[in-house]
Amino acid sequence: MKSWEFDVWVFMLSAFLGFELIRRVSPLLHTPLMSLTNAISAISVVGAILITGERDASTLSRTLGFIAVLAATINLVSGYLITDRMLKMFKKREPDKK
Repeated sequence: MKSWEFDVWVFMLSAFLGFELIRRVSPLLHTPLMSLTNAISAISVVGAILITGERDASTLSRTLGFIAVLAATINLVSGYLITDRMLKMFKKREPDKK
């Protein structure tokens, strides 16, 4: 098996497994799950950077690595923003002073 074939296989397998895991989660667990997926996205960014920056990486590996870095970074930033917004909803508000 060539290096790029293995990279594509790993990419497809991780995309399928990630989709299946998220799809089967109860709606009550979405907020804690989002915090966990933010951590996983951070690990994905590091892994994608390593694959993209590899010396002997093929064009396909570099392209998929760039897409993975971009998608994981967007997921990471938006996940933190959404989690922060949801946590602000549970804070007690100061009563209006008149």
